[in-house]
Amino acid sequence: MKICVIGTGYVGLVTGACLADFGNTVYCVDKDHSKIANLRKGLIDFHELGLKDLVLKNVKANRLIFTKDLTAPVRASQVIFIAVGTPPLPNGDADLSALREVSRNLAKILRKLKGFRVVAVKSTVPIGTSEEVEKILVEGGVNSRSFEVVSNPEFLREGKAVADFLHPDRIVIGTSDNHASNIMAELYRPLNARIVFMDRRSSEMVKYASNAFLAARVSFINELANICEKVGADIRKVIEGIGYDQRIGHTYLRPGVGYGGSCLPKDVLALIHLAEKHKYEAALLKSVNQINIAQRKMFADKIVKLVREKKGGTVCVWGLAFKPQTDDLRDAPSITIIKHLLQEGIKVKAYDPMANGKAKAILPQVKYCSDPYSAAKDSDVIALLTEWNEFREMDFGKLKKYVKKPVIVDGRNILNRGALREHGIEYYGIGG
Repeated sequence: MKICVIGTGYVGLVTGACLADFGNTVYCVDKDHSKIANLRKGLIDFHELGLKDLVLKNVKANRLIFTKDLTAPVRASQVIFIAVGTPPLPNGDADLSALREVSRNLAKILRKLKGFRVVAVKSTVPIGTSEEVEKILVEGGVNSRSFEVVSNPEFLREGKAVADFLHPDRIVIGTSDNHASNIMAELYRPLNARIVFMDRRSSEMVKYASNAFLAARVSFINELANICEKVGADIRKVIEGIGYDQRIGHTYLRPGVGYGGSCLPKDVLALIHLAEKHKYEAALLKSVNQINIAQRKMFADKIVKLVREKKGGTVCVWGLAFKPQTDDLRDAPSITIIKHLLQEGIKVKAYDPMANGKAKAILPQVKYCSDPYSAAKDSDVIALLTEWNEFREMDFGKLKKYVKKPVIVDGRNILNRGALREHGIEYYGIGG
């Protein structure tokens, strides 16, 4: 097929590169001229495992084409994906201004064309947005029989997005149109994956429901960990005990400093806002969000207390990105925690394998280091905030040469507390 993907951000670029790798001709469109120029050279402004190689491979094969022009790709394509950003507004609702602009521009082109096209909304959008896109197209003069707007939400985890696209648990498609269903099924046929067809509103809700459920599990286990600390139980043993229950499982039951990133926080707030608009109080989701915010402050307060006890004034932070295998700092717990430490008059040194550069623009007061040992040097407390594998593999004997009396506060519970204590390192985890 020939496919047009509008938006070359995280979702759009992964979608375009993977579909091109199936043998399709994919036009990736973005109005940012410099971004298009960089993408043609294989320069990507975010890190995603395996994506650069996939982009370069398919650009070289002339299957992946980056362009500022929207008209020619739309004319040529059978499926048009909308993958523009829908960031949260201050009230928690999604900002649909970019999506509406794209829809109006599409109408100007589609109304002059013959043949049937599928317009697939890939962006995470409020319930009813696909209907709004359809209305904009019809009001813009497009024949309603010449297109179908379908909802096709993405379920990509940062750091594993390419693998998630190529090996999905399921593909969700919202449409009641048989022709559009057949086209989308053929598009995804190379994946040999389960395709779940449903109405558009249910499809749009699936995305929010998935992320809200995962966020609820994170907040649940964090609250349970806090209770464990109070009563003298060990959250790691508790997780082992409940995780083998087939109704529960082990996924997303890892206590820490809370969830972050561009999806879970935004989608929880969007569902809360959606419920409020329909006169319903989403009490559980509000608690999920409140617990997540409180978890960051609680962890920061624990660090401050330890620094005061040591009569010190410097904290080393290991890990800045909201999760490993990415340089994404959007709503990263590290930002909130570091800001709290700075407000308390504590100096901060930091190291992250990928996110140092982006962090400098947000937190210029922090001293950024090129490795975890130099970050730890002369620090009073080490706070581990991102579960990068290199922190699991640290030489803690070597660490003692940089820090006379090491104190580690493990915000992800990834370190072996017994081994650390054997090295004479004072260890604090989450949940006992």
